Amino acid sequence: MAAIGEVDEANSAIGMAMALLDGEIAAALTRIQNEMFDCGADIATPGGGDASEGDHALRIIKGQVDRLENEIDTMNASLSPLTSFILPGGSAAVAALHFARGVVRRAERAAVALAAAERVNPHALAYLNRLSDHLFVAARSVAAGEGGDVLWQPGATRDN
Repeated sequence: MAAIGEVDEANSAIGMAMALLDGEIAAALTRIQNEMFDCGADIATPGGGDASEGDHALRIIKGQVDRLENEIDTMNASLSPLTSFILPGGSAAVAALHFARGVVRRAERAAVALAAAERVNPHALAYLNRLSDHLFVAARSVAAGEGGDVLWQPGATRDN
């Protein structure tokens, strides 16, 4: 139940970020929210088999993971390379995307813990992993349109 609850909370965090966005990223998040319900159903259904194995339960499939990867690549293509760690802030939309990323990471940890005890669809695990990266790149993409990422400045406050 913990993993299912974490996926549900991640979906809610994505909804909060969506409320602050429009355009292509908001459209992608709308699709992702539907897929997160699929992911929750997948994790909640005992067996955790890959849909290609003849399991008729609702399962995350490789094509959904691949689509996330393609969207990550598309968003990344227009971004400058990272030169520093990024602080999760800037605008409310950027902060909300980073927050959703962190909640998805927690959902992934819960799903991985479940997979240690029960069979879990590997595509569901991959989906959660790629989704957190998707949200990170989406946050960078939104930040790029607002003047850029907020960069970590190591030790910047030591003398204050």
